Amino acid sequence: MFAGPIFSREAITSPRQLKHFVVRSGYVAALFVLMYTTSQATFGWQTVQTAGEVARFGSLLFQIFSLVQLVLVLFFALLFAAGNVAQEKDRKTLILLLMTDLKDRELVLGKLLSSLLLVGVLLAASIPVFTLIYALGGISLSQIVASLAICAATALAAGSWGSLVALWREKTFQTLAISVLGTVLFIGVIEAGAVFAPADVGYWIGLFNPFRAMMMVLDPLGASGGGLPVAHIGALLALTAALNAVSILRLRVWNPSRSLFVPPKEDDIDAATGKGKVRAVWSNPVIWREMRTKAYGRKIFAIKLAYLAIFAAAVAMIASSPAGSSGAMVLGMISVNGFAFVVLGLISLLLINAQAVTSLTTERDLKTLELLLVTNITAKEFVYGKLGGIFYNTKEIILPPLLLAVYFAWTSDVSLESMCYLVVGYLLLAGFSAMLGLHAGITYDNSRTAIANSLGTMFFLFLGIFICLMLILESRSSFLLQLPSFLVFILGGSLGLWGSLTYKNPSSALTISALLLPFFTFYAITSFLLGNTLGVLVAVAFTYGFTTLAMLVPAVSEFDVALGRSTLDG
Repeated sequence: MFAGPIFSREAITSPRQLKHFVVRSGYVAALFVLMYTTSQATFGWQTVQTAGEVARFGSLLFQIFSLVQLVLVLFFALLFAAGNVAQEKDRKTLILLLMTDLKDRELVLGKLLSSLLLVGVLLAASIPVFTLIYALGGISLSQIVASLAICAATALAAGSWGSLVALWREKTFQTLAISVLGTVLFIGVIEAGAVFAPADVGYWIGLFNPFRAMMMVLDPLGASGGGLPVAHIGALLALTAALNAVSILRLRVWNPSRSLFVPPKEDDIDAATGKGKVRAVWSNPVIWREMRTKAYGRKIFAIKLAYLAIFAAAVAMIASSPAGSSGAMVLGMISVNGFAFVVLGLISLLLINAQAVTSLTTERDLKTLELLLVTNITAKEFVYGKLGGIFYNTKEIILPPLLLAVYFAWTSDVSLESMCYLVVGYLLLAGFSAMLGLHAGITYDNSRTAIANSLGTMFFLFLGIFICLMLILESRSSFLLQLPSFLVFILGGSLGLWGSLTYKNPSSALTISALLLPFFTFYAITSFLLGNTLGVLVAVAFTYGFTTLAMLVPAVSEFDVALGRSTLDG
């Protein structure tokens, strides 16, 4: 095959695993749950009497499914491609692949396509669901084909970017952070260029934004809608080809990493002995390593600069908005200032979670975790040292959302009371994100699985919140009629969260957390829409704080059990 033996092996072995069928059937089941939730939010228990109402429902369902699937494809294609190569680097097996007779093209494209195999399978599994929506009316077959084509092209482009970054950088956290931040900056710059550049130039720039292409498909009667967006798909495929060409040409330049051969600096050598200087280690060597060494690579400052660039863009958006625009709604849900805070906060929480999970998976892949565990370091020193290092290394990422909250209070956009709620709630979520990453790293032996579960849990929590907001605001029926459908949606989320949190070490506290977290998150959403800010903080503090403690206590008290090295009976 064109992609070589790496993809051939993945295509042969993946369908033999149980999780292949579980994920595929679970994705289709989730789409049907979302379909039921949308129908209840639209019609309630009323009897549908006209074909026009069914067609409008079909059109709404197609819009929701297309946007949700595009976001899923973009996120997981990026995550799978970056994580697949990063794991090879952490385990030092990429060097072995470079020593074989594999061509550079076969190695790069093989890793890319094998990473995107699951994404492709899920896209294929969604075809019958979209066909069922077509039977409802309100959409055409060409719209379905265009939606799936945009998702496929986006998956290739996002996966190519993640693969390029993973081949370029030597640390997993750097790979994940640069991949996410680079994607956000790319879409932001492309959209800004499409809006502010001259019309003819803006058109060509906007071709690289997959969300613009999807909006054309969802609005076939609009000025730019209708037909297959060939130009957008062609632009995304061209971007894919360019990214892969760079990866192939630079594969053996970037790998093995030149940092492995960098000689020590003169300042690090003792002039008297000619050997490396010995540095004093703190009483807790774990947090010393996290804070005083370059455990996460030499270029981590570039990640922080990229995040600060996003922060500067958010500030510019707030400053350029007309006076009094804080009351204007974005997507009919949230103010401009609130939208800037939410986007910045969500990105920061994802980066904190990525830092947390990779802080442990990197130790496991480098075979240093077992060495640490045979020393006299206690579980509390290890866990608290890791948490301290996570917050220290992400302090520049945690601070900007807090500064925005203070700025909103200073300009009287929010009250001092609301600012305190924002700060406390955000810090609680930051603690939850860090502990969730450590919990996933401890629970899952496979680094790629740990990263996917940790970041995937964060992503689905955010995506579920967005879907609930959209359905509540778009609904034409009463909230009481919507409640049963939302309960079905929430119950599905609880089951998925329970499976992720209690995969290796079930506990009563984690089971309670998995049941309560989606329900109280839904309560926080409705309280936010009703303007009950204190209710939102109480719900967040109770559920996310309890879940954080439910993950933290076993980690520091039953560390060997959490790692799976022993059992409670043993």
